[in-house]
Amino acid sequence: MHEMGIANSVLDAVAKEMQRYPGARPVKVGVRIGELAAVDPDALRFCFEALTKETQWESLALEIEFRPRRHRCKSCNQEFDVKDYAFQCPLCGELSTACIGGEELDLAFLEVEEYEPSAVGAESS
Repeated sequence: MHEMGIANSVLDAVAKEMQRYPGARPVKVGVRIGELAAVDPDALRFCFEALTKETQWESLALEIEFRPRRHRCKSCNQEFDVKDYAFQCPLCGELSTACIGGEELDLAFLEVEEYEPSAVGAESS
């Protein structure tokens, strides 16, 4: 199950990025997964939760953005999502199309919450 390795890599990336924000905490991490990336989103979520349970990352939420397979028509340049293995251009009917998306496996974003110094106890002049 390579989803465990992917989940571990996501957490490594979060830890590395958090070094840039001392005193802050990560709230949510987003991962972009293409249909052709051969990653099971449910398995990835399970592995992520298993790795973060009872750790400093336990409250970190994982958001998965699924990207469908996309093709571009070589004749008219129309871009379209491929559904049910229909690779034919929906605009002009051309059979010759090229895959342009769906292989993504990216860290999309990291949402960080920074702590503000408390104003409690501050005296006003």
